[in-house]
Amino acid sequence: MNAIVGQPVGDIPRLEEIRQSTRSAHQSVDNMVMAMAPFDNRANYARFLGLQYIFHARMKPLYDAKDLNATIPGLAKRSRFDAVCRDMDDLETEHPKDRSRLAVPQVGAERIGWLYVCEGSSLGAAFLLKAAANIGLNDGFGARHLAGHADGRGKHWREFVEQLNGLTLDDDEEAAVRKGAVDGFAFFRNLVSSSQPA
Repeated sequence: MNAIVGQPVGDIPRLEEIRQSTRSAHQSVDNMVMAMAPFDNRANYARFLGLQYIFHARMKPLYDAKDLNATIPGLAKRSRFDAVCRDMDDLETEHPKDRSRLAVPQVGAERIGWLYVCEGSSLGAAFLLKAAANIGLNDGFGARHLAGHADGRGKHWREFVEQLNGLTLDDDEEAAVRKGAVDGFAFFRNLVSSSQPA
């Protein structure tokens, strides 16, 4: 993978291709999360936070990967795993065990698709942060991982989009990125499903 700023994919930017190929998967995850009613009470939120902990723990090695940081400068600083851990400490919530059998890839272009899923969730967290206020949580207590970047949520996302669209990939890598994004949503959907009360 090489970085060339502004490199398009076919007639549309890479991000738009990923968005189109994951639209239904993304909507499915959104619907499942909201069905959990995570902001109705702190018990529901704690369950939601547990899912976030597992997901971001699995994503942390991707954010720390040297080759990805060389391709996407500043990637390591984007991880929200530490913020999730602090949220759990705020609420005195135990760290859940990761029982998922779905693996997060540690090499290859699929990782870019997984990063798209994770970074996109940060953009959409603005609505969730507002909802968290209903149960007394904010970006300084209990909902730190939902906070926007100091430079602005939109600016931070646009920088990632430019980096993602700027990657030069061959056809196999393009397909791997799309597959990674689909798998990323499937992983989180599986977490939600497995967390449902018996």
